[in-house]
Amino acid sequence: MNLVLWIVQGLLAASCIISGVLKAFPPQTTVYRLFPWASHVPAALVRVIGASELLAGIGLVLPSAFLILPWLTTAAAAGLVLLMLSAALFHAWRREFSSIGITIVLLVLAMFIVIGRWAWA
Repeated sequence: MNLVLWIVQGLLAASCIISGVLKAFPPQTTVYRLFPWASHVPAALVRVIGASELLAGIGLVLPSAFLILPWLTTAAAAGLVLLMLSAALFHAWRREFSSIGITIVLLVLAMFIVIGRWAWA
């Protein structure tokens, strides 16, 4: 089970880091082109979401990898659950149903990590 958790953590971390970097660092025009919903919320919120995803991605791997406060991995996954739940609700509210699918997949993977690291590992 530990190996499966590590694989899921790595894949989810890579996804979060890439998405976070694409929201946090490029010029706003690039962000608006990549994420059409971003033009309908404040630019600072998009940057905060990007930074949150980036930190969650880092938090999914580094604490457990270096055995320094490994409970932070569970906390990062729990934070990601809240972020993805908020994203799913936001996309549902805007009727962007095509965007909800990947968000739900990421939500389920984050929940799997929370349950796996908290209860099984």
